[in-house]
Amino acid sequence: MNWNALSFDWNRARSFLVTAEEGSFSAAARVMGSTQPTVGRQVAALESALDVTLFERVGARLELTTTGLDLLEHVREMAEAALRFSLTATGQASSIAGPVCITASESTTAYLLPPILSALRLEHPGIELELSVSNAPRDLLRREADIAIRNFRTEQPDLIAKKIRDVTAHFYAAPSYIERVGPLRTAADMARAELFAFDRSDMMIDGLKARGIDVQREQFTIVTGNHLVQWELCKQGAGVCMMMEDVGRPEPGVVRVFTDLPSISLPIWLVCHRELRTSRRMRLVFDWLAEGLAV
Repeated sequence: MNWNALSFDWNRARSFLVTAEEGSFSAAARVMGSTQPTVGRQVAALESALDVTLFERVGARLELTTTGLDLLEHVREMAEAALRFSLTATGQASSIAGPVCITASESTTAYLLPPILSALRLEHPGIELELSVSNAPRDLLRREADIAIRNFRTEQPDLIAKKIRDVTAHFYAAPSYIERVGPLRTAADMARAELFAFDRSDMMIDGLKARGIDVQREQFTIVTGNHLVQWELCKQGAGVCMMMEDVGRPEPGVVRVFTDLPSISLPIWLVCHRELRTSRRMRLVFDWLAEGLAV
């Protein structure tokens, strides 16, 4: 072993890695919780120690030099190795008490998780829960969360996934909206409906059409990435919203519409990192979620 490698300053390498990913010292400082001068000094010290130039300034951004690009791959490998080291160490922890970060979509977090997590906290008060609420998937490999609840199967080999069940989604509208636009009983009535979109891409349109549900771009009259806002707007009579049956069926302020359309099936997958499954705390929370979501 080259013992000189043990004197390598990882903080300098991390500053280089984050600066390369963020494009500036100031952006890297925000990500690292540091200051721009500190990050700049660490990168300069790494350049001096290695006798290389890692960045060149192009306008307001820092661009990697050819040497910087070559070294970046090695630093990324170091970061991934450090993460695996941390995950393995965390996985060997035997204590049940401690933090667990769960990531899930807005509707799942707001409507499915509260009774499950409330019961978990009563039974195991030492477990500290952090909820990362996002409709976009968090990266478990980079430890953005410990456990994820997703509506798709992961293909990443270092993750363990368990399918819990399939949930069904339907379209719902408030009686006041139906009174305004007319009956929304069948698929033929879909053309008169005002719908909600998460963004201005064609992803939702293409997804619905793939399921045999014909919709047009002009029907998506309100765009918001927040599903809970969509649901509240629906209840206030602003349009038609797609929602899980578990949430829509018991809601007194809406009724199901387009009842002859095929049901939209969504799988619920529970995902965690392989090493974390050896942790008693993570295993307990994983199994608790699996049992609660299966109902």
